[in-house]
Amino acid sequence: MNVTVIGDGGWGTALAMVLDRNGHETTVWGPFADYLDEIRIFKENVTYLPGVKIPVSIHWTADHANAVSDADLVVMVVPSRFFKPVLEAFKPFIPDTALVVSATKGLDEKTHERMSEVAEKILGREVAVLSGPSHAEEVARGVPCAVAIAARDHDVAEKIQNLFVNDAFRVYTLDDVVGVELGGALKNVIAVAAGISDGMGFGDNTKAALMTRGIAEITRLGAALGAKPETFIGLSGIGDLMVTCMSKHSRNRGVGERLGKGETLDEIMGSMKMVAEGVWNCQAAAELAAEKGVSVPITEQVNAVVHGGKDPRRAVMDLMSRAPKPEQE
Repeated sequence: MNVTVIGDGGWGTALAMVLDRNGHETTVWGPFADYLDEIRIFKENVTYLPGVKIPVSIHWTADHANAVSDADLVVMVVPSRFFKPVLEAFKPFIPDTALVVSATKGLDEKTHERMSEVAEKILGREVAVLSGPSHAEEVARGVPCAVAIAARDHDVAEKIQNLFVNDAFRVYTLDDVVGVELGGALKNVIAVAAGISDGMGFGDNTKAALMTRGIAEITRLGAALGAKPETFIGLSGIGDLMVTCMSKHSRNRGVGERLGKGETLDEIMGSMKMVAEGVWNCQAAAELAAEKGVSVPITEQVNAVVHGGKDPRRAVMDLMSRAPKPEQE
């Protein structure tokens, strides 16, 4: 089939390589033609996926119409901050018959909407979501992994599953779009907390506590927004949380580690070329939880450190000195 990946970052490139391996005619859109020329010449996405050779069979274009005019599947892999304007620019060119899936793990900073909600408002059709523990660096090299694809229409989920699945990229279907999408977005915030813990020199006990209590607050917020609690013990919940909190590849954990070591956010972000969604989304997540009256203490403290300049040590003290309570509350 003809498939188009909108977004030339590491994750978009990795997904394009999965689709290319499956025999699909694969096109990747990126905003800067000059950079796409470099990818063609060097057969490598040097900035976003260094060290991975890219097949010459993948097409690269900065032209909106050319990218999607014949697409049977469109995969949105644009950072959440740019998701809406990019999709609006593509709207006139995406065929009515094309399946659309969002693989962006984030929230709209202004409206707090999930990316599929943003996309469905723009396109006027169902948009599926793909999420799970899947670092681009490993997926691109064919390291085995498993992810979830969610759509309200099971036939849609199965069609997309069949396009992606292969012996190194296992795909499971489910119908909980809200849960799959929120798991992918909110775990980035907890990963920043895990990184702060690493940067401050804490140990495995601390990280285990953050991850366990983190999935608890993700589940609380997800349930308040209509997700199924059991989704968060699956691939897009605890699975994605584990890999993002522990991996050397995790940009969100890496940002947190540098914050824990005393660097300022401006210093960190100024040195990064890639996106750390947890930095952008911790405020949206905290505000969304406040709107729903849901307790998310770790998310609140990450937001206070990232956007309020709070000393990470003070944040840890405030978390640890909270009034004792039953675990299930």
